[in-house]
Amino acid sequence: MKSKSVQNTLVSIFSLLAITASGVFGLEYCSSYKTSKTIHLDAPVITRKSIVINAPIEKVYRIFSDVDHWDKWQHEIVAPKINGAFQVGTSFDWKSNGLTITSTLQTVETNKMVGWSGPAFGAFAIHTWYFTEENDRTTIHVDESMEGWLVRLLQSKFQLSLDRSIEYWLNALKRESEKNH
Repeated sequence: MKSKSVQNTLVSIFSLLAITASGVFGLEYCSSYKTSKTIHLDAPVITRKSIVINAPIEKVYRIFSDVDHWDKWQHEIVAPKINGAFQVGTSFDWKSNGLTITSTLQTVETNKMVGWSGPAFGAFAIHTWYFTEENDRTTIHVDESMEGWLVRLLQSKFQLSLDRSIEYWLNALKRESEKNH
């Protein structure tokens, strides 16, 4: 009698797991996202941050555009690897906050603007970085949007995480760019 109850419980658990896995697979399979040079203003998660860096724009941009070495100064990123030249259409692989991401450069305007987009499990992000210079100081302005079924489900968690991540990234870029300046 007891083993029949355990067996029924296990069947119920495995059935629930199979239904959940099918639902997640269906959501991922049916998800489609539009790439863009700028963020999606209707996305459930949007972050906009800026910082002033006491270094010339050429130095800041050189450090920023060296994707293969992001992990040397931005410690939230693991194993970044660009798959070609730093130009529109080139993809790069990286890990951030436990997610493996493949992003594609959508915009590259040397010393002015860099944008990329890419999917991760249950999410799609668009990053746009703007560079301006005045009096040997560089201002970086970042816009990022995130959307997708998982982002909608955990919107407040994604918003907080993205806000913190971009803040960290900007401060790390500032520290690296201001070395020996």
